[in-house]
Amino acid sequence: MPAKKLVNLLIAAERAVCEHAFAHLKNWRVLTKLRLDVKWATRLVRALMLLTQHEIAR
Repeated sequence: MPAKKLVNLLIAAERAVCEHAFAHLKNWRVLTKLRLDVKWATRLVRALMLLTQHEIAR
């Protein structure tokens, strides 16, 4: 059981970071006017999430 709890804890931590990043993206309304190819949109979202994660970690 301890291993399963550890896995769940790690998953919850990752999920929290992603949800927080998406909340910031929604607040910034970055994605509402996005008119790019899916490939570029994916790169943009990844870059924005990385910057958001960096900002949260400060």
